[in-house]
Amino acid sequence: MNMSGFFLASHPRPVREAIDNYRRALDDDPFAVVEKEEFGSRLRVERAVAEYLGGKPEEVALTDSTTMGLALIYHGLTFKKGQEILTTAHDHYAQHESIRLAAARSGATMRKIKLFDDYKSISADDIVSRIRKGIGPATRVVGVTWVQSSSGLRLPIRRIADAIAEVNQKRGEADRVLLVVDGVHGLGAVDETVAQMGADFFAAGTHKWIFGPRGTGIIWAKSENWKLLRPVIPSFAEGPYGAWMEGRSLGETEAQWVSPGGFHSFEHRWALPAAFAFHRQIGRARVAERIQTLNSVAKEALAKMPHVRVHTPRDPELSAGLICFDVDGMKPSAVVEKLLARHVIASESPYAASHPRLSPSLLNDEKEVEQTLGYIRAMA
Repeated sequence: MNMSGFFLASHPRPVREAIDNYRRALDDDPFAVVEKEEFGSRLRVERAVAEYLGGKPEEVALTDSTTMGLALIYHGLTFKKGQEILTTAHDHYAQHESIRLAAARSGATMRKIKLFDDYKSISADDIVSRIRKGIGPATRVVGVTWVQSSSGLRLPIRRIADAIAEVNQKRGEADRVLLVVDGVHGLGAVDETVAQMGADFFAAGTHKWIFGPRGTGIIWAKSENWKLLRPVIPSFAEGPYGAWMEGRSLGETEAQWVSPGGFHSFEHRWALPAAFAFHRQIGRARVAERIQTLNSVAKEALAKMPHVRVHTPRDPELSAGLICFDVDGMKPSAVVEKLLARHVIASESPYAASHPRLSPSLLNDEKEVEQTLGYIRAMA
């Protein structure tokens, strides 16, 4: 039983078949297929992503992962010396390290704040208040994670964006605070329209909850924000490539110019629309409802076990598809090993303060959730 479906997607049949079709064609004639497919297929991918996000194709850049997306954003932004990137103490290594490296190169500073003092005290009001109070005169970027893999906490991104908008009313364009969101564990698990959440930049892998081909990801940004980025890796988009061939300069950055060029896993990227079509066929609201239902059942049951401490909020507005917990007297690795011995694939969070994790999802049914809960109940 795979209770770690969030980690890396097992390709559903439509995605697997799309990959296989492109792979066979590439094996037969790599040159002809790439020459014929790359431009048109890239546009199809961008349209599929934009449709799901509620945005426009020209607002989408294609990447290989959340980590790549975050790095392209932070390293693409221009910081004045002394400007600050504010993030949280709860974010993943990919967010923190992308910020640290970008700050070291630019002369910016990095600061972390806590959004809660303990898991029992988490509230949306407090989260928004702490971020609002954490923003200082030098803050240029606020970097947060939509659904934290350290705790399962889901942040109220729309409210955070609104609080930042209030700050920006008193700032000029060059100093306005930008909101960067690591969205990988919300995309495909939560019924929200990304383009309406208020983020300035949104990065996510599409090989987790979306069930996309492994090694695929996206950046979405408002149309007016792409000009704020300098491409980090040369793009093979027509604009930059044509400018190079003709010896002319480029204008303001466009989304496609941020998509790294080079030869990549073409068959995986071209097959990404099949994953979004798979989600649309089921229905985004139905997917989110199913994930929420299974997770609510699991959290309620775990909370009733005297030897278990649940860290993920039970409020569905503050959680999604990840459950972090602890079993008294057991290390996270021991919990994961015991579950694996019962053929349950769980995981432990890769943080200094680690916890066992479950992620009931579309891969599971009620019976599997109950079986897993029974195994944890027996650990008392």
